[in-house]
Amino acid sequence: MGHSAPPNLTPVQKTSPYILPATGTADDVSSAVPYGIYTGSVDFCSGAATQVAFTYRMLGGDVLDIELTAENVYSAYETSVLEYSYIINNHQAKNVLSSLLGASTGSFDQRGELKTSGYLSQSLSGTHLALKYPNFRFEYSKRVADGLGAEAAVGDDSRIYSGSITLRDSVQDYDLQDIANDVTGAVSNKRVAIRRVYYKSPTSMWRFYGYYGGLNVVGNLYTYGQYSDESTFEVVPAWQNKLQSMAFETNLYTRASHYAYEIRDNRIRLYPPPSEPGTGSPNKVWFEFTIPQDPWEEDPTREDGVDGINNVNTLPFANIPYENINSMGKQWIRKYALAIAKEMLSQIRGKFASVPIPGDSVTLNASELSAQAKSEQETLKTELKELLDSLTYSAMVDSDAKLSEDANRLQVNIPIGVYIG
Repeated sequence: MGHSAPPNLTPVQKTSPYILPATGTADDVSSAVPYGIYTGSVDFCSGAATQVAFTYRMLGGDVLDIELTAENVYSAYETSVLEYSYIINNHQAKNVLSSLLGASTGSFDQRGELKTSGYLSQSLSGTHLALKYPNFRFEYSKRVADGLGAEAAVGDDSRIYSGSITLRDSVQDYDLQDIANDVTGAVSNKRVAIRRVYYKSPTSMWRFYGYYGGLNVVGNLYTYGQYSDESTFEVVPAWQNKLQSMAFETNLYTRASHYAYEIRDNRIRLYPPPSEPGTGSPNKVWFEFTIPQDPWEEDPTREDGVDGINNVNTLPFANIPYENINSMGKQWIRKYALAIAKEMLSQIRGKFASVPIPGDSVTLNASELSAQAKSEQETLKTELKELLDSLTYSAMVDSDAKLSEDANRLQVNIPIGVYIG
C-alpha cells in the first residue's frame, strides 16, 4: 500500500494583506515619507530603513503578524525626527531669544525650511542658526533701558532740540509746539515732549565758572598772585566740580529764578507776566524738547531695528539637519518612532474588536496598544524637556555658581602646607 507525501502547508494571512517585512529598503524611503524634509540625507534614509527591522523585532514580528507596512515605519521615523527638532529648537529659543531681538529674521517654506531667496533670507541662507552659539547682547534689556532713558532724557541716543521764546511785555502764554515746528522740520505733526525750560543769567553763572569767583579752584590757577601766602587750595576730582556746578545751577533755578511756569498741552504760562525788555528781566526763555519716536518707526541710528526678530516665531530656526543629531538624539528618535508605530498599529487593529477563526474568535489588543503608545510618547517628551530645562544657559550659570561656592567651602577646610627649612 503506497503512502502519500505529507502536504506542504503554506499558511496565508487572512486578517490583513499588509504585513510588516523584517527589513526596510533605503531606496524606498524618499517616496514614502509625507514631507520629504530629510530625503536628501543618505543617513536619514538608512536610519529609516533600519527602523523597520527594529520595529519588527520589538513588536514580535518573528512570532506574530504586524499589520503595518514599511512605509508606515518610514513615516513614523520622519515624524519622530521632526518632533525631536521641534523640542530642541524650543529649548534653544529659550536660551537665545533675548539676545537676538531685533536681529535679522528669515522667510520659510511650507516645510519650515529657511528659504534661499528673498531679502529676508539672503544673509541667513544655509547658516543653520539653531546650531550656533550666539554672542550675548542682552537686546531686550538694552531696548528697555533705551526706552527708560529716552523718557528721562538721560543715557539714550535721542536727539535733544532747543528753541527760544522771545518774551513780550505782559504776555504770559506761549505755544511751544508751534515754536518747535519752526525750529526743526522733523516735528511734522508729531507732538513734542518738553524736557526743560530755563533762561541764562550770565552774571549769576559767572560766579561759578568765572576766573574770580573763588569756587572754581582750577580756573584760578593762572591768577595765583591775587591770593595771600595763607591761602589754601584743595585738589578735588572732576566729578566733585561737576556735582557742585549742578547743585549751584539747581539752586539758581529753584530759589533765584525770575519766573515760575506751568505747561499744559505744550502751552507754557509764565509767572509773573514778563516785564518790558530793558527793565532788568530776561528777554528770552529757552526750552529743550525731544520728538518721541513712533514704536513702529525704524531708527536709522540703531543696528537692530523694529523689523527684526520679535518673538519665537520669527527666530530663523530651520529643522535640525539629521547629520547634526548625536547618538543620544538618534536613540530618542528610534524609541519615539517605535511608539508612533504602536499607535498606528492600534488604529489599524481598532477597526475590529475581534477576528473570527474556525470555531472561535481572536480578540485584538488595540486599546492596550493605544494606551501604551501614548504613554511612551508622553514619557519620552517629558524626559527630554526636563533634561533640556535643566540645561538652559541660565540654569547652567546657577549650577556653576553653586559649584564655585561648594569648591570655596572645601578649600576652607584644606590645611595650608607649612614648609620648614
